[in-house]
Amino acid sequence: MALGFGANARLMAAYETTYGSPPSDGYHRLGFSRYGLSARQPLLENDLLGEGRDPAPAVLGALTCDGEVAVPCDARQIGFWLKALLGEPTTTGTTNFMHSFQSGGATIPSLSLQAINPDVPLRRTHFGARVDSFTLPLRRDGLTSATLSLIAQGESTDNVDRDLTPVSYNALRFGSFQGTIRRNGTAMGRVVSAEIVYRNGLDRIETIRSDGLIDSAEPTVAACTGNIVVRVDGTTLIDAATAGTPMELDFGYVRDANTSLIFTVHEAVLSRPSVPIEGPSGIQVTFEFRGAKDPTLGRMLTAILKNDVAAYGATP
Repeated sequence: MALGFGANARLMAAYETTYGSPPSDGYHRLGFSRYGLSARQPLLENDLLGEGRDPAPAVLGALTCDGEVAVPCDARQIGFWLKALLGEPTTTGTTNFMHSFQSGGATIPSLSLQAINPDVPLRRTHFGARVDSFTLPLRRDGLTSATLSLIAQGESTDNVDRDLTPVSYNALRFGSFQGTIRRNGTAMGRVVSAEIVYRNGLDRIETIRSDGLIDSAEPTVAACTGNIVVRVDGTTLIDAATAGTPMELDFGYVRDANTSLIFTVHEAVLSRPSVPIEGPSGIQVTFEFRGAKDPTLGRMLTAILKNDVAAYGATP
């Protein structure tokens, strides 16, 4: 029997028209570095007494299907995940395109994802999947990746690939050195690292049904949080954090004028940090932040993606 290797694995995903119903085509082949979405069903210890010291057979518990997927921060492929996170973008352009994603939408798409291990062979489709959270770290060096947490309705096994001609993308990964962090439109200096996290606040609708699946996972109140680690060279940020002054924060990557990804938190407030002195080297401070709805714009977050991709599939 052949062994399964991650090096040969493939991932395809498509937006669903009907929640929990995998489409027959329209899949996108996507790159990934880790795929943890999977169905699990625990064994519950049987509490039956009166049959001696040896236990009665265990009972299957409730089925859950969730996990994390780590994907490259790729200028083309990341748009597929942003649509799953925030909903349909507004797209402009004819050759170079600008996709504008906004927080606060009433609905977000559901996905079907097929993880393929051709060596075994093993094909698993996770259907009714929605993105619960998106985490993007920024640092000076290393590979650029985002981590998505997903909640799915369930898992099925397949005999064949669901789409023999999926949409594919030429890789165009951002480099860490192309990162940018701005405060109120001005580049922030002395930033060591940063992280932005967006959460959809998915609520599992766990009703009683014969197949053991959840009814759905629906978005509730969203949240945008994160942190910024800076070398102290003044008190401007400390003063703003102490006063609770709202500010606009930008995080992302800029490759060139037509290729970039910028997340803008329109009204962010920094926490008041501790300022430790831990030796003779430079002093570092970690500011945590939390976003809120901007009363003028009517939203908390905007993500602007510029690339050469015209669209990311049909609207569900």
